[in-house]
Amino acid sequence: MTITQLKYVLAVAEYKNFTLAAEKCFVTQPTLSMQIQKIEEELGIQIFDRTKKPIQLTEIGQKIVNQSKNIVNEADRIQDIVDQQKGFIGGEFRLGIIPTIMPTLLPMFLNNFIKKYPKVKLIIEELNTDEIILKLNNGHLDAAIAATPLEEEKIKEVVLYFEPFVAYIPEIHSTFNKKEIEIDDLNIDEILLLQDGHCFRDGILNLCKNVATNEKAHFQIESGSFETLIKLADEGLGITLLPYLHTLDLKEKDQLKLRHFKEPKPAREVSLIFPKNELKIHIIDALRSTIAGVVKGAIVFQNVQIVSPLQKK
Repeated sequence: MTITQLKYVLAVAEYKNFTLAAEKCFVTQPTLSMQIQKIEEELGIQIFDRTKKPIQLTEIGQKIVNQSKNIVNEADRIQDIVDQQKGFIGGEFRLGIIPTIMPTLLPMFLNNFIKKYPKVKLIIEELNTDEIILKLNNGHLDAAIAATPLEEEKIKEVVLYFEPFVAYIPEIHSTFNKKEIEIDDLNIDEILLLQDGHCFRDGILNLCKNVATNEKAHFQIESGSFETLIKLADEGLGITLLPYLHTLDLKEKDQLKLRHFKEPKPAREVSLIFPKNELKIHIIDALRSTIAGVVKGAIVFQNVQIVSPLQKK
């Protein structure tokens, strides 16, 4: 059997469809099917149960897929070893970033990185945390930037910085005249939230989990952007919480509506995450170093209380 054949097996296991797997592998469907059949004949077993729709792995097929992932990863590591020995930092690198980090952090480091490492072809995707975890585990991302800790067995996390939550409070709100606020000042029914699927939303819900709710709230609004939440707050529809870096781009009149929390400040932990097999670790280290260099002067909070990004049941 060959590495290419094992990659075909992994593709079918992921997409549960021979035609789609062939498209993703850039080969014809008959070619892919024939190569998988050759492996099955060589081993004398069936990897896939083709009678089921979608196609399912057999019991032995699941074990073969698990081992195939290890073999393909180790084969890829050979090129990694060569690149590191030569001091070469280049090639394709696929990076995922969650939506609440992408707009503020990416402009801070991207230009520096591509100038310093022009041989790296950086492919960046904006993805939510669940999508990132799935793509990292399936080998479709090399690394990602996300809020942590994520408690994922196969993923390593390297902390980049701690980013406090900052309240955006309009003049008409009762807490506007406070210089600093506390968690107890929050009313979850007044907080304008990002829509479901954003880990920053889950962080806010975790932060407010012990705050009493008002069942008489007249409405509930969720949005996909901080800009919309800010405008709604300005209309007197509530308050919102923002990540610290996002507040740096606000207009001067809007900066006056920001209120920081008393220490220890509730904050999210932002990390560079990647599979524990550490493929392309030389590029990952270069990326970490570049980001650390640009955020060092912009965000220097230490006395913080990390709020989990995981949705609590």
